[in-house]
Amino acid sequence: MARRIDVTGADGVRLAAWEFGDPPKNGAEPAATTGPNTPGVLLLHGLMGRASHWASTARRLSARYRAVALDQRGHGRSDKPSEASFTRDAYVDDAEAALEQLGLGPTVLIGHAMGALTAWQLAARRPDLVNGLIICDMRASALGAASQREWAEWFKAWPVPFATLADVRKWFGEDDPWVERPNPARGEFYAEVMAESPDGWRPVFDPDQMLRSRETWVYDAHWEELAQVRCPALVVRGLDGELGRAEAQEMVRVLPHGQYAEVADAGHLVHYDQPEAWLSAIEPFLTTLNHP
Repeated sequence: MARRIDVTGADGVRLAAWEFGDPPKNGAEPAATTGPNTPGVLLLHGLMGRASHWASTARRLSARYRAVALDQRGHGRSDKPSEASFTRDAYVDDAEAALEQLGLGPTVLIGHAMGALTAWQLAARRPDLVNGLIICDMRASALGAASQREWAEWFKAWPVPFATLADVRKWFGEDDPWVERPNPARGEFYAEVMAESPDGWRPVFDPDQMLRSRETWVYDAHWEELAQVRCPALVVRGLDGELGRAEAQEMVRVLPHGQYAEVADAGHLVHYDQPEAWLSAIEPFLTTLNHP
């Protein structure tokens, strides 16, 4: 079970954070598994994701950590104001505000894709708030204009509204032109970010806001900020993910205290494709961290 806690992000955007803990008993609120000295972990989803995508990870970690997953601005149950900023600074400021308002720091940051970039940018900016970092399938190199154009065309190809959630699962798991082979987990991943509307199922996010978010980082490389991360860091990739082995190992070399792990039979959605293998990859690293 997860308990919702609202926090205030940069420029007043309301953010939904979800704290995981013991299952409730007899209809009570979720029981706290943590004490005042329990280390914290903040989980940051990728573009188009939501906090619930971290459920299996957060539940496992809640035995030892105060585990909180954040719906980032424009995502999940957090605000999606049309006038909001979707810059890199806004995302990093939000994560920083969440850590401070929730009293999580110094914490372990775990991020997937765009959330991983936010995590290492925050770790570089506020080393006092972060004592461990896990980067899941995010590249440090620039992706370029062609990548942004491909994403814009991909969004246009979505056959929205979907008539049923089964149609969502089938399209993203089998029929999506970006799918190289059928992947049921991918279909489930996208089913979690759909909501029912009068004419069918639509994404809970605004695709234009997603493109605005993405364009603030795809044109730039992020090696300099990676090199500024002073805490222990683990770079995890799926063997069939977007982060290649050579680049992942270079990221480990650039990180002052970097380590490397990979997960077999996993694509970009490493933690969602293979949750047990993902946990097996990160738990040895977590046990090495010295928590305050």
